[in-house]
Amino acid sequence: MQRNFIEALAETGSVSEACKRVNRSDHGAYLLRRHPEAESFRAAWNAALDIGMQRVEDTAMDRALNGVEVPVYSYGKLVGTRRVFNDRLLMFLLRNRSPERFAADGARANRGAIGEMERRRLKKQWRAEWEAERDGRSEEEVVASINELIDNMRREDDRAKSPRVRAAEAEVRRLEEEDAANGYLWYEDPENPHYHEWPANQPQADAADQDEALSLPPPGWRRYPEPAKEREDEPRIRRLKDESWA
Repeated sequence: MQRNFIEALAETGSVSEACKRVNRSDHGAYLLRRHPEAESFRAAWNAALDIGMQRVEDTAMDRALNGVEVPVYSYGKLVGTRRVFNDRLLMFLLRNRSPERFAADGARANRGAIGEMERRRLKKQWRAEWEAERDGRSEEEVVASINELIDNMRREDDRAKSPRVRAAEAEVRRLEEEDAANGYLWYEDPENPHYHEWPANQPQADAADQDEALSLPPPGWRRYPEPAKEREDEPRIRRLKDESWA
């Protein structure tokens, strides 16, 4: 009985029609499909529906290409038939079979990308959703709330630190401030583990003494020189931001 039902379902694609062919009710068929031990029956049911849908697609394609015969009546009498083509059915099949070529909303020109009108619509929608999430707050208020959230996270992280870790972090900050005040540069410190990564500090392959081949830039080579003082007997170059411009 189950095999006959599956064959009829694959042939017709209709559950009610398949139940009629095996002289059973569709209610019992659905009950059997929901049974815990009916895994194979459910798998066969799904496979039969796939075959039935293929038959439906083939029939629709045949009607879209070849049309259907429609009877023609005259004064209540059948005088002949004519073939009618369904252009809407044809376009529906083309859009689903080849969406990259026949889909609507500019997909043909954009090859699946969102069209310009759709992009603008989505942008307005996202903008409205973003403004609704802000609850009428200004941009400054949103930035302030984010900063407050970050500060709260830092405070929560600081509470979990031991006094020893806090003392170590304070010492690290003190050393960093001291290096910054002294103008420390890592590529000028031979004790720095990354000292030799600086191009000017790399040894030359053809040098006899590799220690002498480490050509260091002069101290302060990267600092900008101080502007030369103007002489009284030379014309002064004035700029727009010169406060003494008259």
